Amino acid sequence: MADPSSYRPKPGQIPDSPGVYKFRDEHRRVIYVGKAKNLRQRVANYFQDLAHLHPRTRTMVTTAASVEWTVVSTEVEALQLEYSWIKEFDPRFNVKYRDDKSYPYLAVTLNEEFPRVQVMRGAKKKGVRYFGPYGHAWAIRETVDLMLRVFPVRTCSAGVFKNAARTGRPCLLGYIGKCSAPCVGRVTPEEHRDLAEDFCDFMAGRTGTYIRRLEKDMMQAAEEMEYERAARLRDDAGALKRAMEKSAVVLADATDADLIAVAEDELEAALQIFHVRGGRVRGQRGWVTDKVEAVDTSGLVEHALQQLYGEERGDAVPKEVLVPALPEDTEAVSQWLAERRGSQVSLRIPQRGDKKDLMATVQRNAQQALGLHKTKRASDLTTRSRALEEIAEALGLDTAPLRIECYDISHLQGDDVVASMVVFEDGLARKSEYRRFQIKGFEGQDDVRSMHEVIGRRFKRYLQEKERTGEWEEQPTDTPADGPAPTGPVPGPAAAPATGPAEDTEPREDDGRPKRFAYPPQLVVVDGGQPQVAAAKRALDELGIDDIAVCGLAKRLEEVWLPDDDDPVVLPRSSEGLYLLQRVRDEAHRFAITYQRAKRAKRIRTSPLDDVSGLGETRKQALIKHFGSVKKLRQATIDEICEVPGIGRRTAESVAAALASTTPAAPAVNTATGEIIEEDDGGSS
Repeated sequence: MADPSSYRPKPGQIPDSPGVYKFRDEHRRVIYVGKAKNLRQRVANYFQDLAHLHPRTRTMVTTAASVEWTVVSTEVEALQLEYSWIKEFDPRFNVKYRDDKSYPYLAVTLNEEFPRVQVMRGAKKKGVRYFGPYGHAWAIRETVDLMLRVFPVRTCSAGVFKNAARTGRPCLLGYIGKCSAPCVGRVTPEEHRDLAEDFCDFMAGRTGTYIRRLEKDMMQAAEEMEYERAARLRDDAGALKRAMEKSAVVLADATDADLIAVAEDELEAALQIFHVRGGRVRGQRGWVTDKVEAVDTSGLVEHALQQLYGEERGDAVPKEVLVPALPEDTEAVSQWLAERRGSQVSLRIPQRGDKKDLMATVQRNAQQALGLHKTKRASDLTTRSRALEEIAEALGLDTAPLRIECYDISHLQGDDVVASMVVFEDGLARKSEYRRFQIKGFEGQDDVRSMHEVIGRRFKRYLQEKERTGEWEEQPTDTPADGPAPTGPVPGPAAAPATGPAEDTEPREDDGRPKRFAYPPQLVVVDGGQPQVAAAKRALDELGIDDIAVCGLAKRLEEVWLPDDDDPVVLPRSSEGLYLLQRVRDEAHRFAITYQRAKRAKRIRTSPLDDVSGLGETRKQALIKHFGSVKKLRQATIDEICEVPGIGRRTAESVAAALASTTPAAPAVNTATGEIIEEDDGGSS
């Protein structure tokens, strides 16, 4: 525990201007980020008598080892910088809302030549118009199905669209009138884009114009005795009305607003947001968070506004935001929202009428969400705690293994040998900490040797991080019977890095971000029996690491193996500890085999054209497009290859020679039907 007085800034050293400050721990990791109108007053509050501080604030300042600050011009700049640093450093003592689910959006891809209507989840993409979020994907599909009668916008994938364009036949939706079939030229790109923009206008709340237009056209068709057309327009208007009825009017005057409600107790808070567009509820979402910092309702609201609108621009920020409590610096937050929207944003607490009634509904949803979350978490915490205690007791550990790492080796008959590392903290998967490795120390199939290499590479990086941050302390050298073993970090460069995010051999500056291999586990689990466990233990011994437990879980009888033990530890089949170990092992296996299959698929997709010197991707695609496949290109003469635009005789000769020197791959067979699958246009061979 650090003494805050040891790093307290000198009097007068802190400026009295607006700014953002961050606390770092002894290893230079950023643990808290805050902002202030007056840095001197705000930062000084952290260095008063510890007995007067909130318990969470007291924990933070005693964990920290230094404080630093950045001066800005205005409170709005401070708000923006605080949001950026929280997102960049992910400080452990800042409130961070977690989505309770990945909410689906109705998206229109206006960034494509032929915009597509589809369900999307995850991060928002530039040039895509989003509506929602919705509670369920089926609610989006029901709405879209109704609206395609009037706005027959493309909904198919890129593959289906290209196939229809190639064959000249539209899909089923094109035949039944729910797609304008731009793939076969029934409408021009401009006409299809107009349909997509009308679709967006209707979803944005401008509904009356289209319904009145349909009803007017219906009456005109009836007067002209075009009864079939009039019936079609009547049904179209009815479909739009049914789509509108799915979201009843809750606010008059076509109001655009977001309503935010907070339910909280001493430890946690739940947030609910209703998105109202055109007076109708168009989306709903909820977040929960642990109150890891001393924060009141206004602080929770401010954090929520940052997370909601930190990446948004334009109409995604509504004209009105209704909250249960105003942020401490309401003026700065309102100005920040206005800058993101491009026009004035009203941030206020509803006092009366429909808005206050709707806020009460949102508040009830927040209370229910908090109650449900606490019920689930209590059950989960009890089960996970029992599982960790059972593992500690079975393996003879001093404490419960709060961080468990599991390793698995995957290959296909000795090819594409890879390994995975998955991390469970407090019994829950920590997917951001997962890593993957390529086995590069040798060729062929040897699971034991592969396990030794992976464990050695991972913990060599751990020792390097300890040495770099000053955590490593030299220990007296012990001399076992078979010779001395190193007790400090192994000198020299780290092992060869894996492809992707697995390893990084380049040194990095102290930027406050948690390093990839900075945190050691209390328990290492390997997928396998006694040989794999012995290999993992040997790798740790060679690095001088003796404070990390190792065990293996064999698939055959679900036996737990420990180093140097001839007999396994057998946990009861009903044991929560065994169930947790199985989950960890199965997750490592899934992660490893997914990576191995991706590598194998990438290798199989290689083409003999890749070896032709000077033949770039554009001309390779031109060759495949001209001949249809590598098989037909292999049968072509040099003169026929020269007919492809951009291909000269020398290049044609090189192509012919490269194809002649490779053996055609055996045809792929559909195992379900026995049908031979022809080569695709990608040119696999």
